[in-house]
Amino acid sequence: MSRRRLKYPQAAEELGIDESWLRRHIKRLPHSKLGRVVYFTDADLERIDAQFHHEPTTGPLAAAPIPAPSTTPHPLSHLRPLPPRRQAALTS
Repeated sequence: MSRRRLKYPQAAEELGIDESWLRRHIKRLPHSKLGRVVYFTDADLERIDAQFHHEPTTGPLAAAPIPAPSTTPHPLSHLRPLPPRRQAALTS
């Protein structure tokens, strides 16, 4: 079983986007490199598609209604972050 390794032009065509967009956003996208050669597998393309996929939240195509905000506080809302270490060391 061989895995496809698509370079920028082929990956951009598969995703239906401009190659320049793919190049500009490469640091935020899943990809592989062999030396200086960047390539994308089918799994990478699926992850990119999922990363930028949006479902409608209102209207007839909405997948599920938006849950109403809870009126009760979160069970861990009383917790507060610790002070920075340097500050903690100075007060000790």
